[in-house]
Amino acid sequence: MAKASAVCFALLPTLNGPLSSASAGSQHSPEHLSQDRRPLDLLAGTPASPSGAAATMFSCVKAYENQNYAALKRGCLRRKVLFEDPHFPATDDSLYYKGTPGPAVRWKRPKDICEDPRLFVDGISSHDLHQGQVGNCWFVAACSSLASRESLWQKVIPDWKEQEWDPEKPDSYAGIFHFHFWRFGEWVDVVIDDRLPTVNNQLIYCHSNSRNEFWCALVEKAYAKLAGCYQALDGGNTADALVDFTGGVSEPIDLTEGDFANDEAKRNQLFERVLKVHSRGGLISASIKAVTAADMEARLACGLVKGHAYAVTDVRKVRLGHGLLAFFKSEKLDMIRLRNPWGEREWNGPWSDTSEEWQKVSKSEREKMGVTVQDDGEFWMTFEDMCRHFTDIIKCRLLNTSYLSIYKTWEEVQLRGAWTRHEDPRQNRSGGCINHKDTFFQNPQYIFEVKKPEDEVLICIQQRPKRSTRREGKGENLAIGFDIYKVEENRQYRMHSLQPKAASSIYINSRSVFLRTEQPEGRYVIIPTTFEPGHTGEFLLRVFTDVPSHCRELHLDEPPRTCWSSLCGYPQQVTQVHVLGAAGLKDTTTGANSYVIIKCEGNKVHSPVQKGTSMPEYNVKGIFYRKKPGRPITVQIWNHRLLKDEFLGQVHLKAEPDDLQALHTLHLRDRSSRQPSDLPGTVAVRIISSASLTAI
Repeated sequence: MAKASAVCFALLPTLNGPLSSASAGSQHSPEHLSQDRRPLDLLAGTPASPSGAAATMFSCVKAYENQNYAALKRGCLRRKVLFEDPHFPATDDSLYYKGTPGPAVRWKRPKDICEDPRLFVDGISSHDLHQGQVGNCWFVAACSSLASRESLWQKVIPDWKEQEWDPEKPDSYAGIFHFHFWRFGEWVDVVIDDRLPTVNNQLIYCHSNSRNEFWCALVEKAYAKLAGCYQALDGGNTADALVDFTGGVSEPIDLTEGDFANDEAKRNQLFERVLKVHSRGGLISASIKAVTAADMEARLACGLVKGHAYAVTDVRKVRLGHGLLAFFKSEKLDMIRLRNPWGEREWNGPWSDTSEEWQKVSKSEREKMGVTVQDDGEFWMTFEDMCRHFTDIIKCRLLNTSYLSIYKTWEEVQLRGAWTRHEDPRQNRSGGCINHKDTFFQNPQYIFEVKKPEDEVLICIQQRPKRSTRREGKGENLAIGFDIYKVEENRQYRMHSLQPKAASSIYINSRSVFLRTEQPEGRYVIIPTTFEPGHTGEFLLRVFTDVPSHCRELHLDEPPRTCWSSLCGYPQQVTQVHVLGAAGLKDTTTGANSYVIIKCEGNKVHSPVQKGTSMPEYNVKGIFYRKKPGRPITVQIWNHRLLKDEFLGQVHLKAEPDDLQALHTLHLRDRSSRQPSDLPGTVAVRIISSASLTAI
């Protein structure tokens, strides 16, 4: 039975926020870059991105709330006024969706908070950010990761030179800024004014080390505008912010469930994957589950904090030893650098700032790693210790879709869908998970193909983010997930009965759910669902494969009736033919390289070639909507040869609806209709037929 899992402290932990409740059920189990503070004039050029997607992802940006930044700024400069955003005003409505503020909050422009306000001071760094009074360490951790990625922050903060204060041209400042975020399949341009909430002339939310640096406070304000208000950022998922900054795909990893602390082989494999994501421009975060509300932000003896998001700011193999001996010995240690968004309180175990382990590393290596001895919230630890003390890692992968890249290129399909209610079961699209067998197949269905013998498939569904309002409060996510089924090679219409399950995601009340799976060649159907039936909402389905998957939604339940149906006939029966395998085929020195062809009324289904065996397992299915059920279905077996394929035998199937013998083991025969004779070998075939076209 399906089981929903709460987003809090699960695979995608909600941090700095209240606990969510899990939905019960029973059949699904839900389940190296160092610090860079170069002057910004050296960072101005957009570098060749490690991901082709990052180079082109801003080719089309949609104006949020239809606010055009350039037009609004021109208008303000023409009228010589500072911009005031009517969509996110300097009022309590932009601070809270419920309750009332404690101390008196005053909205101030940077020029009223300090002298010489700047967007950036001495460049940009993960050390710039400090979490404020709202519980959004998850967002600040994501910003810390973003700050270490030049090609990414220059996209989130577009035209940064044009947006920077120019002391020599004060009349060119209009109090308006804009930022880019990826939301629900598209990039949006969010415009804000520069009025920021303060108490006693101090920023109360995200702020920088430098009193006159405002990039992080302004990015936070734009993100709060997207969410509805600042309070909506209290408790959330780092995974969501990482995706919103990159357009990538977040993959959660439960370190405890995978037992990575004790399984060295699995841990080494995971480190290589984390290193690859980091080296290719991805963003990473880590956290420790807080089991109860009392555990939230509890500091452990090792210095780490529970229920708290840490940004991963570097991943590398560190060379141990000194001088040439270290070079030739080539002993390396898997290490990772993290940062606490509070800007203080660090890990105090092995390889912490003042630990004696650093004597094993040469001075030049330490300088290259940017090792500092100060309580700045950033620290190194071995990957083994990380797996032992942290419970979750979130990897945000930038999936390259550019053929010009030197890295692996993924084929991406994005499809928008919705769970909708309707009284007519044939039109209802909110059937709930597999626990609800009567309505499960009423959900949206999507078909895709794997065209390689074995291929890695990445699938992500994301529900549309809910915007908080004072009247409605913070929007809660639905518990969502999806199942993947292997179906007939020629299926064109919706599934109506269970097929072999190929993979299944967890069910969780998170904004998005991700699954990485490897599947053999064939055709598959994805069924995204809410955990409970009757729940409605929009979603985005993203499918990544090595070669084009032709992913599309299945809209029709059966073949449509057209004006030609009366002339050409309409199907009277549906039949599924499943060829499991064969035995005793004609022997050769190397075994047969055989394949199957299923033929029915001019339609054919081919299986892949099974090489070098006289007992192949085909496991191939075809579905046929038959206008002339009296005609038999033919199953042929062929031996693949270089010049001309060799016929090995065939069988004819009547496949009548009242045939109760579902599994047939039949002797192969030749194609002579006059004198049928048995050929070497048998074929195992499973048949299902029905007069109802929506039975399979």
